[in-house]
Amino acid sequence: MAHPSAELQTTIVSTLTRDPALLARLGGPKVFDRVPERAAFPYLTLGRTAVVDWSTGTEDGAEHILTLHVWAKGGSKQETYEIMDVVSNKLHDQALLLAGHRLVNLQLQFAEARQEPDSPAYHGILRFRAVTEPLA
Repeated sequence: MAHPSAELQTTIVSTLTRDPALLARLGGPKVFDRVPERAAFPYLTLGRTAVVDWSTGTEDGAEHILTLHVWAKGGSKQETYEIMDVVSNKLHDQALLLAGHRLVNLQLQFAEARQEPDSPAYHGILRFRAVTEPLA
């Protein structure tokens, strides 16, 4: 069985890269774990993931804190906000299917948009909290 964070990441990438609204905003399936050289803006990157044991006395579980980054260039933060909105609507409180685990919940906990210092790029940060349990 794969690690639940690996399953969750794979499912999130698959969910996002199949969403027509997001594909239209990004100009294609531009959701990267590692950004290719000279990737065209806008795009999404998978950021830091922290995993904490969430087991009880009777059941196993894991809490995941996942960060997604939106990168855009434009005249304002509007493009960043629009992409962030599509991503949060696609993932927040959704019952995504994992291969060897059950997703108990997936919720947006934090969102921020800002212009990067000394750069024309806008940076959106979305932090999600997920809880998973292994399938019986």
